[in-house]
Amino acid sequence: MNKKKIKRMFRIAFILGSISSLWFVPWILIKAWILPLPDTVQGQVDQAIGLGLDGMIVYVDQGGKEPSFYAAGWKNREKKIPADPHTLFKIASITKLYVAVAVAKLVNDNQLSLDKTLADYLPELVGRIENADKITLRMMVRHRSGIPNFTDTPGYWQHPPRTDKENLELVLDKPADFEPDKKYRYSNTNYLLIGEIMDKTLGYSHHQYIKKEILMPLGLNNTYSLLSEVDLDDVMSGYDVGYKDDLKKNDFISPAGSMVATAEDVGIFLRALNDGSLLNDNEQAIYSSIYEYGHTGLLPGYSSIARYHKDIDAVVVEFVSTSGGYTWNLTEIEYNRILKILKREKSY
Repeated sequence: MNKKKIKRMFRIAFILGSISSLWFVPWILIKAWILPLPDTVQGQVDQAIGLGLDGMIVYVDQGGKEPSFYAAGWKNREKKIPADPHTLFKIASITKLYVAVAVAKLVNDNQLSLDKTLADYLPELVGRIENADKITLRMMVRHRSGIPNFTDTPGYWQHPPRTDKENLELVLDKPADFEPDKKYRYSNTNYLLIGEIMDKTLGYSHHQYIKKEILMPLGLNNTYSLLSEVDLDDVMSGYDVGYKDDLKKNDFISPAGSMVATAEDVGIFLRALNDGSLLNDNEQAIYSSIYEYGHTGLLPGYSSIARYHKDIDAVVVEFVSTSGGYTWNLTEIEYNRILKILKREKSY
């Protein structure tokens, strides 16, 4: 067989393989990819609702421009209340950015040390959490501790515990996922423990510290540490695919993802974190060594993305009030399409 025939056979096999692989990609995602890109961000947000998302909020803060707000779908599906770009939202794991900033500040003030171990800070956990004498605060912030993730407990979200103590008990006496600092694996338990360490070190709640040192200086009057601090009517409803009830009342109280905020407040925080105005030089160096500068969030009924994009000098925050099924994939696709629109506008 000559080389031309062999190459032609490989091309045919590649095409057939590509076509057959499409059968394994949900058509709703293919549709989201191939729909014509709208001219505006609002057009993209409207298009996303047409793909089955219940409600969506987008905040854009682009250098040299006034911040922009976009919304579509429902704030409350049952009551037919339209989505409001200024409503409160459960930001889930975006909370970890605020906790990591608090750690950087406390390390800079010599109240915490990144090299002290879990055993140093919480000696009662020696023998209950494997490698407690080897796991440092730095490893916990960076998700390199090997401590199991309590939210990975089978059936966790059907009946989530109501206290941090109950959450922690889910992983006590369990084997480590890996040796400390040998791998990266995202674990909400890390941030639950960091919250405990900060509370013990401060002698008061780390929520108060975050409010005093981060929220108040930035004027973030629409950011709260816990759902219990706000009027539920001010919070966007959340829905999960295949479950008809509003999940807004479900309270996740762990430092791993308890905060509630508007998209604008998250955007202001993220801008300050990325432009250096939130932290002094020393704090910035500490923070850069331990954590990232953008984040995603996911709770039942709530999906979110908050990132800064240096190439277009833009903070983009996206809130989606739907979870489950393929909605996380849709959330990411919609976010990336919004970025394409912003980059296209920037190039004009």
